[in-house]
Amino acid sequence: MSFLGNWWRGGAPKYDSGGTSHVVELTKRNPVVSLTKQGAATGHLRVNLHWRMRTPDIPGSPQRGGLLRNPGKLFKPELVQAQGPAVVQIDLDLACLYELKDGTKGVVQPLGNFLGNINAAPYVKLSGDDRFGSPSGETLYINMDHRDEIKRLLIFVYIYDGTPAFDRTHAIVSLHPTTGPRVEISLDERAPEARSCAVFMLENNKGDLTVRREVKYVYGFQAELDRLYGWGLQWGRGTKSKA
Repeated sequence: MSFLGNWWRGGAPKYDSGGTSHVVELTKRNPVVSLTKQGAATGHLRVNLHWRMRTPDIPGSPQRGGLLRNPGKLFKPELVQAQGPAVVQIDLDLACLYELKDGTKGVVQPLGNFLGNINAAPYVKLSGDDRFGSPSGETLYINMDHRDEIKRLLIFVYIYDGTPAFDRTHAIVSLHPTTGPRVEISLDERAPEARSCAVFMLENNKGDLTVRREVKYVYGFQAELDRLYGWGLQWGRGTKSKA
């Protein structure tokens, strides 16, 4: 479905909208959207991580052997909502590397209790830590009224504890601007050994705030993402506060 006009030079790209004009899905083919050009660069931008387990990992569900006998099902896994520690021990965390125009750099994440600040630098705030994939998920808020002070933000997801499990979850990161359609990015690529995933980059390019899909999996944690994107921070071991 094509809508929202000419969002960037080169014409009007077509976005996968999932059957509704209120959702823009960023894909490999169409990875970029301009928040500025759709009038969504003000107010608080809400970024939500929501994930569900794939059926083969839920107790009482069909075993992987059954899927091997029906290989087509591997590509269309039934989704079952994770309900708590009795069902799954996977802890996906939403986080953000930030760089401001004045050169300030850092991270907003549950690990180390770096929860950020919405009304002062870095103008990014993590609402809380969802340990078990509850329906509300995890949410970051970005104060777009301070967009002129932001250079770039890298939103990423990492597995805090337990074994790598991106291949056993269906995670979606959604952006909810004050105005304009919701933007969604699915973490649906198979990366069974990965522990972190760079989801999208929000950049301020001469006043034009753009969101670019990344979906790049790495086998390490924040330090590896830092090297990949050239942030230049110093990293050490850390833990989260107990729930």
